[in-house]
Amino acid sequence: MFLYAAYTKLRQPWLLFAMSIDAYQLLPEWAAMFLGRTLPWFELLLGLVLAAGIGLRYAAAGATILLGAFFAVMMRAYALGMKIDCGCFGLGEQISGRTLARDGLLLALSLAVTLLAIRMARQRRAATYADFSQRLA
Repeated sequence: MFLYAAYTKLRQPWLLFAMSIDAYQLLPEWAAMFLGRTLPWFELLLGLVLAAGIGLRYAAAGATILLGAFFAVMMRAYALGMKIDCGCFGLGEQISGRTLARDGLLLALSLAVTLLAIRMARQRRAATYADFSQRLA
């Protein structure tokens, strides 16, 4: 999902995405410009790290935090009745109940992956400690 989101944004001029960010009226213009240039690259990196399974619990936690922030900002805009583009997968998708449901589902799935990754890491650590203590005995 992050790979696709990055791909759609990187195919368009960064200024268009920066304008989508600025439409939320949360950040100063310079910050919207900065995020317009950098956020798609961060999404690409996060997608690659998740796909490779590198540091999964940290990458999944980062994805959950990022999706939580996206969801909160979209909920605010929707509650205020802002008729703006969500900027989720490039341009052309206005914030609606459908986009909120989709992003809420993505957030829930990301949280589940994060919790599963943490649980798996703890199980691996416990197994390593058990193996180590058996070798000492």
